[in-house]
Amino acid sequence: MENKKAWWQRPGLRIIIALVLLILLGGAVGGIYFTQIPPEQPIQFPHSFHVGVGAQCTYCHTTAATGPTAGLPSTAKCWGCHQQVQKKSPELDKLAAFAKAGAEIPWVPVAIQPDFVHFNHRPHVAAGVACETCHGDIAGMTVAEPQKGQNMGWCLDCHKKMAPEKWVRLS
Repeated sequence: MENKKAWWQRPGLRIIIALVLLILLGGAVGGIYFTQIPPEQPIQFPHSFHVGVGAQCTYCHTTAATGPTAGLPSTAKCWGCHQQVQKKSPELDKLAAFAKAGAEIPWVPVAIQPDFVHFNHRPHVAAGVACETCHGDIAGMTVAEPQKGQNMGWCLDCHKKMAPEKWVRLS
């Protein structure tokens, strides 16, 4: 008489089930990771339009060249241009309301690093690293999106590609 094992007791089948579950879990985690949507902003700011008309990143993100963070544009910075070139739109009406109230726009940061990461924009800008190197093709984005896959290995890969004479302490 043949001793048949129940289907869940067969080692080969267990391996197949484990692999299928691993693939499904990986797909779920990857799906969440790669489909994160950018945060909703108080005013929709079309980066592609502003870059298209010649605005440089550091015009709005004024502290990128001088400090650890790039900074987010103040209401005064936005209103300074849009008083001159304002066209009627619901988004610009929101800007006008912030300016009239003397309030800052509560921008929601998009490029956020974990607390243990000590990234400083200043030396990267001084070394001539283009904003697109880390932030992607902002000129092609209507809404700024966080770049996927930025981790220590990603940063180190870039640093390894640099010429030795550019190796400086970037902090």
